[in-house]
Amino acid sequence: MKSLSVSFRSFAAALAVPALLSGLLAGCAGGGFDLHPLASHPGHDAASDLRVAESALTAGDTELAVTLFERALKADPRSIGAQIGLGDVMYQNNDLPRAGVLYAQAAAAAPDDPRAQLGLARVALRERRLDDAVARYGRLAAAYPDNPVAAEGLGTALDLQGRHDEAQAVYRTALGRHPEAQGVRNDLGLSLILAGQPREGANVLLDIAALSGSPAQARQNLAFAYGVLGNDEAARRILLADMPSASVDDNLRFYARVRAALPAGGGGEAARADAKAGERGTRGGADK
Repeated sequence: MKSLSVSFRSFAAALAVPALLSGLLAGCAGGGFDLHPLASHPGHDAASDLRVAESALTAGDTELAVTLFERALKADPRSIGAQIGLGDVMYQNNDLPRAGVLYAQAAAAAPDDPRAQLGLARVALRERRLDDAVARYGRLAAAYPDNPVAAEGLGTALDLQGRHDEAQAVYRTALGRHPEAQGVRNDLGLSLILAGQPREGANVLLDIAALSGSPAQARQNLAFAYGVLGNDEAARRILLADMPSASVDDNLRFYARVRAALPAGGGGEAARADAKAGERGTRGGADK
């Protein structure tokens, strides 16, 4: 599949809606390794099926995508593109065991194909096998330093382990290469908040939230920063753009709990643990 997402992406999505990794899996879409699918005996019809299946998955038509990927696999059981594509559909449908099997089959047949390795990393992250996720994303980030998707996944896994300084170093390195990578910048802002630096996190997130068409996750993370800082009115105004009033009230109560657990200096392991539990359900994904 030409577009794999990291889907972590928003710890804070957990707050609003369970999402991290959102796709932390933050949602599971968006960015990936752009390679031509590898297939053993690609006939015209099989290649056409793969292209249409990929388009269907991108458009959210998973039923059509499954039908076409399975047909392509039936025509050519060794088609790496079909295996990875069907794995992506299963991942998007939250059928992680089957997605893992499909990615593993593709990785065994084509160990150098980064799409299969990315799929295995995403499954590990979604299943909270964090040591495995860190190792897999770390290898991808080292092999493909110019691809921000791998860096985003690695940072997310490190953040979920509480290794915020390391995660922030990964994000900053990726932003040095790709300053336009909004997902990475969003995750950096959230990481700073979770590390007890909400003001610094808000400053990072303001750069994204102010953009036209900014992602909802960036706005929700910014609201989280304002809530932790005690500016409930600003947090409320931001949240009302994306969710009903009742959900906004729930989020504000969560922010108040986090804020109350923070000492005067703004740190607080208990508060950060509480925030991490709520927020991380929301990130990426990958996710991420």
